[in-house]
Amino acid sequence: MNKPIRRYIQIYTGNGKGKTTAAIGQAIRAAGHGLRTFIVMFMKEHRYGELQSLQHLREWITVEQYGNDNFVFSKQSPGDQDRALARQALKRAREAMLSKQYDIVILDEVCVTTYFKLLDDVLPLLDEKPDEVELILTGRYCPQEWIEKADLVTEMQEIKHYYQKGVQARKGFES
Repeated sequence: MNKPIRRYIQIYTGNGKGKTTAAIGQAIRAAGHGLRTFIVMFMKEHRYGELQSLQHLREWITVEQYGNDNFVFSKQSPGDQDRALARQALKRAREAMLSKQYDIVILDEVCVTTYFKLLDDVLPLLDEKPDEVELILTGRYCPQEWIEKADLVTEMQEIKHYYQKGVQARKGFES
């Protein structure tokens, strides 16, 4: 009898580029082995290039987007609707994690939600994670308590970035 594979909690955080890309790369790798992934994107409403590509893998990868980051760029506090969308996204992630339909659940940009006070606490979700689900969290400003709970933590560190020279986000590279 085969022993079930234990799955872990992964975090991709830091101020460098590549957190979402790493998580999506894991979903693509898993799809190659027939594993199913649910991705919930917090604070992202745009049609990013990776979403177009993932349409070709929709048999294995499901993506849902909740909210936007307009309040960040306008230097405003998030509104009630922003907080409600973040709570809805967390609820959907929890449902997916407990549904037994997915091998991996990715909460993209969830770390940022606590920094901007969109969500109070995500730790209960980490505590509820079934052994048969890999949970991946991404975003800057990851709380230390989450890092302590995680099994794998990678910090993306910006050393140099062309944004500092005024280069805007480019289709196919940053969006």
